Amino acid sequence: MPVNRNALLRYRTIDQCLQNRRRKWSLEDLITACSDALYEYQGIDTGVSRRSIQADLEMMRSNKLGYEAPIVVVDRKYYTYADKDYSITNSPLNQQDMQVLNEVSHLLSQFKGFSHFADLNEMLSKLEDKIYAQEMQTQPLIDFEKNDDLKGLEYIEVIRKAIVAKRTLGITYQSFKAKKANALNFSPYLLKEYRNRWFVIGVVQGSNALLYNLALDRIQSITEGAAEYQENNIDDFANFYHNVIGVSKYPHQKDTEVIFWSDQDNAPYMMTKPLHRSQRLIREENDGKIFSIQVVLNFELERELLGFGAKVKVLSPEVLVVQMKEHLKHMMGHYEMIG
Repeated sequence: MPVNRNALLRYRTIDQCLQNRRRKWSLEDLITACSDALYEYQGIDTGVSRRSIQADLEMMRSNKLGYEAPIVVVDRKYYTYADKDYSITNSPLNQQDMQVLNEVSHLLSQFKGFSHFADLNEMLSKLEDKIYAQEMQTQPLIDFEKNDDLKGLEYIEVIRKAIVAKRTLGITYQSFKAKKANALNFSPYLLKEYRNRWFVIGVVQGSNALLYNLALDRIQSITEGAAEYQENNIDDFANFYHNVIGVSKYPHQKDTEVIFWSDQDNAPYMMTKPLHRSQRLIREENDGKIFSIQVVLNFELERELLGFGAKVKVLSPEVLVVQMKEHLKHMMGHYEMIG
């Protein structure tokens, strides 16, 4: 039976709600969530009827779409999944899902080659590979880097909506260094990915507008914030990270020229995969090549350079050279204690 996009959006919204076991979901709550989703994504402001959501729940329970969702009612009022690990997104794609994916793939493919949509090429390749593997019942042909055990991805959409609506979030957060979790009133500005890990950038209420980056995998819960949203006062925030490797940067932190040497064996890799978009070749020497990048000095830069071991040597600035020496001395200390 044909299912329109609005129905698919409602199914996905209900699924996201029932996966969130931190709160109880009544029928009225599901109606509100689906109405909000239709307004945000489709511009439909007429709301969703009680009968529609009841029919959606029965459709999800049935095998007509291949879901057979284990939806149960608790305390004769609240809906949830009997299996806490269940999600319709784990179900095999049915014919209608494949039709929608093919339509999306065909639409996106028309923008290939346009410089404004260059970032879509990888996403389109992923989508086309998934469709091919599903239709041909074969293994994927492209193995993209991924982290299947990464936590916190379920918060991306919640945070994105808060950024768009300029809404404060109540975040329970525990960093790796903290002994216990802290409750934060957080004004989010930007979601950023670095090395397959997601961060939200913003300010904590009462922090004197200091910029924080919170790793999504360290977030324990997100609720509606109690404090007033604090507006971003950084000019051109869209380009705030253009001179950064990683996510660590203070407001008004200036970048500097980092000059480093790479040996002959590693130089071709450095040429084909630059450390940063600002990288340029300064000169060639008998034993290697000298490069420069224009970036802020931070922990991620140091970690990146240390990862090359003896194949890379920092030449300037002096403060970074000293820091690298300290890291290496500390590292040598670890090995001197062995055998």
